[in-house]
Amino acid sequence: MFSRYTLTLSADETAQQLGVGVPDAYSPSYNAAPSHLLPVVTNDSPKGLSFFYWGAPPAWANKKPLGEKIINTRAEAIAEKSVLKKKLREQRCIIPADGFYEWKRVAKRTTIPYRFTLKDKSLFAFAGLWEEYEDEQGEMHHTFSVITAAANQQHVAFNERMPVILTPDRAKQWLQNSAEDFLLSELRPFSDELDFYSVSQQINSSEKNSRLLILPAPPADQYGNLTLFD
Repeated sequence: MFSRYTLTLSADETAQQLGVGVPDAYSPSYNAAPSHLLPVVTNDSPKGLSFFYWGAPPAWANKKPLGEKIINTRAEAIAEKSVLKKKLREQRCIIPADGFYEWKRVAKRTTIPYRFTLKDKSLFAFAGLWEEYEDEQGEMHHTFSVITAAANQQHVAFNERMPVILTPDRAKQWLQNSAEDFLLSELRPFSDELDFYSVSQQINSSEKNSRLLILPAPPADQYGNLTLFD
């Protein structure tokens, strides 16, 4: 399951690189996690950032275990299910990011967190789907899920799945082109190698959001003990 990423650029940098309007409410995210309110760009509002909940609003998310939240959508499922194909055609989004986290299991009870970035550390986006819900009080909420594909050769040591990564040009096409065959063809593992490095175990807490989280840290277990596995 893919569940953490970063968007550390300033509002001006994000606006310039995405070519969209950025609301005053924007702030960098060093530990974007499920149930957080996060920036997306949707196919029906492609000129500005919107803020949607990842998977579910907090009030709903707290009532369900993580596995039941709709935070990821498998690319294979989209190809097989007509309801997801309809969403693919009508309710697409991109999720801007400049990095994401994965945990590498090195022992039965030991995992090491790593941050992945493009080689040039530039902005990219995840392919996603968005949804609109009405709660029991009649209020509307907007949510998104990140589409995942089978991991590429580099990534499989960390996770059998990886997010579908779109470069800026592909991200624009993802929003603009509603042809089903084209969209399905985009749902593939990232073909280029990514840079990655180990980070602090503090990333495990979704409540932490500090630039310190993205700094390289020696591989260590959850108790702070350094490990030889890297």
